[in-house]
Amino acid sequence: MNTLGALMGFLLLSGGTTMLSEAPKTPGFSGYSVTLPGHEVTLTAYNAVPEQTDDDPLVTASGAYSNPEVIAARSRDLVDKLPFGTIIEIDGTDASKKNCGYDIVAPIIGYRVIADTMNARYTDRIDILFDTESNYTLADGRTKNAGIVLGICSGVTIRVVGHVAIKNIPKTQIELAKIVKGDSNALALK
Repeated sequence: MNTLGALMGFLLLSGGTTMLSEAPKTPGFSGYSVTLPGHEVTLTAYNAVPEQTDDDPLVTASGAYSNPEVIAARSRDLVDKLPFGTIIEIDGTDASKKNCGYDIVAPIIGYRVIADTMNARYTDRIDILFDTESNYTLADGRTKNAGIVLGICSGVTIRVVGHVAIKNIPKTQIELAKIVKGDSNALALK
């Protein structure tokens, strides 16, 4: 098994953030360019409201707070590939543009932590949690929530870029990006 594959496996199974003072000098880390393997999914969105979740919309299936800045849910068929705490990068550049507003909402997606589970009827899907007040004014003057604007995007690529313990999920995109980029002494794949 190559070093990158072994490290990804370790990160996914460790259940926590590994602390190092400096990233190893191996391909795939600081100073090197590597494309991580991706998985094609359908991307959708939800809000933390009872109509779209369960009776307690402020708590995810993992027990984490439903923070719309960093949380994502995965379909149940992706449990083994994306356990709770997996940090993902979402690339919608190749997404089907029919019924998909990825380009519009991409600036508020950022990195996401898998901390919730979708209804069993969905497969190969990632659901982004958006704030109920993340609204966009459309050309015709109507206002719509980011989840409605996103719609259903097929052909989106996700990549695993790290892992964090559920109890240590960052509260902001800035904090999450520091973990992914290795700026917080936490090892994360580049």
